[in-house]
Amino acid sequence: MKTALCMIAMVGISGWATMGVAGPSSNVAWDSATRQLVANGDPEAGKAKAGACAGCHGADGIGTSPQFPNLAGQLAAYLYKQLRDYKDGTRADDAVMPGMVASLSDQDMADLAAYYAGLPPAPAQGPGDDSVAELADGVGGTRDFAPCGACHGSKGEGKIVHVPALAGQKPTYLEATLQNYKSGKRANDVYARMRSIAQSLTDAQIKALAAYYAAKQR
Repeated sequence: MKTALCMIAMVGISGWATMGVAGPSSNVAWDSATRQLVANGDPEAGKAKAGACAGCHGADGIGTSPQFPNLAGQLAAYLYKQLRDYKDGTRADDAVMPGMVASLSDQDMADLAAYYAGLPPAPAQGPGDDSVAELADGVGGTRDFAPCGACHGSKGEGKIVHVPALAGQKPTYLEATLQNYKSGKRANDVYARMRSIAQSLTDAQIKALAAYYAAKQR
């Protein structure tokens, strides 16, 4: 029998309110205007605005330290949403980012997202950990929630509008992100999807999933 976690991962947005699950954790509405704004982001304009980002995220969009995420090749819609969430306070797991985005307009954010999305993604990192293939890809076994690949793609490439690519991301950052979801420190996941899933994972599974996706190549 599917548990509530499986339902959280699989049901449509219209069903969440009737289930009594936590409400949306973002002020970004993916209406036609927002989609068009992100789709028409100007990467050249974004490049001109990205100088302040390079100290942590690198001139090539590759994080300069294990705790700083790679932005290169990340999905533009995901990047745009994170910038918006930092600006309005929906995402509050980092002390630096709110100040960095405070003066950005929606157009600035769309341009930055387009710039980083167009950069070559980071190469695979490390040997990976196939012990969590069942959790990630749904290969055999049983679980209480949909596999990660249902939203993040079979190769960790990202497949839903505001869901990030995971392949090649820094394992330290991925592990910290899952731990922040688990503790509730990060709470800008729509309808608490990631918090619900992360709370069901052990620390060992979180570490292994981080290594698993870091070792994937897009």
